[in-house]
Amino acid sequence: MAQSSGPETGPEPSTPRGKATIASIAAEAGVSVPTVSKVLNGRPDVSQKTRERVEEVLARNSYRRRRSNGSAGPALIDLVFHQLGSPWAIEIIRGVEAVAATEHVGVVLSELGGKHRPPQDLLDAVLARRPLGVVLVLSGLDREQRHQLESRSIPFLVVDTDGEPPAGVPTVGSNNWSGGLSATRHLLELGHRRVAVISGPPDVLCSRARVDGYRTAHDEVGIALDPTLTRYGDFSVDGGYRYGMELLSLPGRPTAIFAGSDMQALGVLRAADELGLRVPEDVSVVGYDNLPLAEWVVPQLTTVNQPLYDMGATATRMLLGIARGEAPINRRLDLAAELVVRRSTAPLV
Repeated sequence: MAQSSGPETGPEPSTPRGKATIASIAAEAGVSVPTVSKVLNGRPDVSQKTRERVEEVLARNSYRRRRSNGSAGPALIDLVFHQLGSPWAIEIIRGVEAVAATEHVGVVLSELGGKHRPPQDLLDAVLARRPLGVVLVLSGLDREQRHQLESRSIPFLVVDTDGEPPAGVPTVGSNNWSGGLSATRHLLELGHRRVAVISGPPDVLCSRARVDGYRTAHDEVGIALDPTLTRYGDFSVDGGYRYGMELLSLPGRPTAIFAGSDMQALGVLRAADELGLRVPEDVSVVGYDNLPLAEWVVPQLTTVNQPLYDMGATATRMLLGIARGEAPINRRLDLAAELVVRRSTAPLV
């Protein structure tokens, strides 16, 4: 993956909405033209107070910088993850890289350490690079951050949004509600009546959607939910293990667990083994994502195929199209999520 801070650039022609120019912005903010240019280019040598004043004037005048047709630096896109370190992220990166490579575009990878909004210094680095666009994964921007990118004509979109995105922000994801529904339906059709769920963080939209699908599947067959069988984890192996131990140690333990990610399902498998329970004879387990490892664990994991590679590739194609001035046909794309049945689930005996 290419990484570059890009060359420093000075003032450039603009195509503003209305009559705003760099000079008029400078005059209204009470600063010099070079200072406005530094703010636009994400330069660090501007005080926070001055930066905020310039940004406020830019927003008030709906200033938009014209995107240059050519650049002295490399063609880049920024790929920003809320958190790295799992095969889930690798699949999205692979999809982004595949499309970017065919377009001769480099990818700059950043991580937010579990946060859902980038800090200002990361955004300043993006502004300094002036990429073709930004892809945010399980993260987003607040209103001021969105304007900072919009005023520089840097398009952005969100993959697997952490919450309901603002109107007009392009998003690419998968149908998490349908995935949760199909996973739970499968277990109920196998005769299981005490089905537990370990989803992701409750403040993440996909986690809530999968639990909603789980609830709907129970409603369809008239089975009342037991609230003691719902857990919100963090999509990690550790979370799956911890909550798997809790659930499988209950006096009326579940006979099936829908884990909201394959990594959490691995933790559940470990918990079941340590408690002397066999999968699927004593407890059936369904994961989510269909990572490559799902076929290699023992038993092979029944899971919901979330097309992570395709999500990354689709998002990159959409972003590059927007950067070329093409309006996307759909600003919100949810790819299909389909159940893949393997050996970790079986009928209740």
